[in-house]
Amino acid sequence: MNSLKIAVAQIHSIKGNVEENTKTHVKAIGKASLEGVHYIVFPELSLTGYEPELAQQLAFSKQDIRLTPFIESAIKNNISIALGVPIKSLGLPKIGIMIISNKGQIDSYEKMYLHEGEALFFGKGSTPCLLNIANTKIANAICADTNNPKHIQACVQLDADIYIAGVLISEAGYKADTAALAEYAKQYNMLVLMANHNQITGGWKPIGKSAIWSEQGLLACANETDNALVIAEKLSAGWQAKIVTL
Repeated sequence: MNSLKIAVAQIHSIKGNVEENTKTHVKAIGKASLEGVHYIVFPELSLTGYEPELAQQLAFSKQDIRLTPFIESAIKNNISIALGVPIKSLGLPKIGIMIISNKGQIDSYEKMYLHEGEALFFGKGSTPCLLNIANTKIANAICADTNNPKHIQACVQLDADIYIAGVLISEAGYKADTAALAEYAKQYNMLVLMANHNQITGGWKPIGKSAIWSEQGLLACANETDNALVIAEKLSAGWQAKIVTL
């Protein structure tokens, strides 16, 4: 595995306000670039907020002009970006990620396993999404994907080296959800990262505490409220991690 830095961004999202949320994202991307990060991942539906009732009207396509600031930022800062967005689809939109490479190319991933109640507003995806950065295969996940072992198993079968999830986790679910992520890191001998919201969105109260695990256990964890980056770097001695406040 070549030299690599990956970050998860813990931020707040304003309900339905893509313009203001874009500013928050671009600030985080700029800071990540200064830290030498190659790939930054944001929480579930970070660009719109977790607002199922608004998803249809706010949904994105790969050609969406609202992605232009991120394409420009990716190229300018030589960084790849994963944005949490609803994705346009036939019928209901999907909970998704728009992945913008450091060359400005756009790919997407659609959440495969939905949380209870989400099927009223969203369809589900069917295919895992891996990208290759610095000869490292990185698997993307969204929230409830991580609750179904079949998801990470499918990613491992595709030779994923890293598993990274944008989520919305409250205090009630945090202990069990992060225990599963830590176990994945240990069981599959891989780096696991999680990006969580830190302020109320969609009626949920997220607990923040975005984190990174290696097979050795927890490497770093943000607090409950700060906007922050949690960054992992591969060194000769193994993975190391740190927190950078935004």
